[in-house]
Amino acid sequence: MNFNAVWTIYIFEMRRFFRTITQSLISPVLSTSLYFVVFGAAIGSRIQEVEGVSYGAFIVPGLIMLSVMTQATSNASFGIYFPKFIGTIYELLSAPISFLEVVAGYVGAAATKALFIGIIILVTAFFFVDIQIKHPIMMMLFLVLTCVSFSLLGFIIGIWADNFEKLQLIPLLVITPLVFLGGSFYSITMLPPVWQTITLFNPVVYLISGFRWSFFGEADVAIGISLFAIACFTGICLAIIWWIFRTGWRIRQ
Repeated sequence: MNFNAVWTIYIFEMRRFFRTITQSLISPVLSTSLYFVVFGAAIGSRIQEVEGVSYGAFIVPGLIMLSVMTQATSNASFGIYFPKFIGTIYELLSAPISFLEVVAGYVGAAATKALFIGIIILVTAFFFVDIQIKHPIMMMLFLVLTCVSFSLLGFIIGIWADNFEKLQLIPLLVITPLVFLGGSFYSITMLPPVWQTITLFNPVVYLISGFRWSFFGEADVAIGISLFAIACFTGICLAIIWWIFRTGWRIRQ
């Protein structure tokens, strides 16, 4: 493992993050704060509790997951797409580094950015609602795994995309709807039985459920199944990336 190469890519991407700090950090924090005001105050006044937890606190894990998933995907996809767009990807491919080191640099930076945003939003949530985290270690584990797995997904999207519009296509039209329909603002037990079964086909449900369990000790899905689901998702993304570099799909073509 060439750690100097990984560190160089990582630092380059992190510097870009801090150069655009307003768009990268302040914007998602302000957007999440608006969610707290609208959902916590307006809807929270009508829905007092969900599974024994105040509604304002109940939506915190879902809001964090929404921001983390979209930010991890967007940061990773743009990070690898931009070298393709300006042509510097060929310099990277000709350098004496492996695909694993390339992925570690870009995905590590994107995951760090998403993790940083997730922690900032969590801190912001304490100003709006009273939150107690029952399993802080598991909370960080789910948060880190989500950041890494969706950064891997974003890396794949960045390789697949051939224009800037496609970079936002998956986050806006796929990930965001899946998060909203995955129990981020409600418990799936509140749905009719038929819709509960249908919702279980949404992979985001398992991530949000496990993350919420780390806060309140209550989950819609068993914690073991949630961990297995995110491990499978990460493994699938790694396998696709390995295939991409092995075949040169959308990189050398």
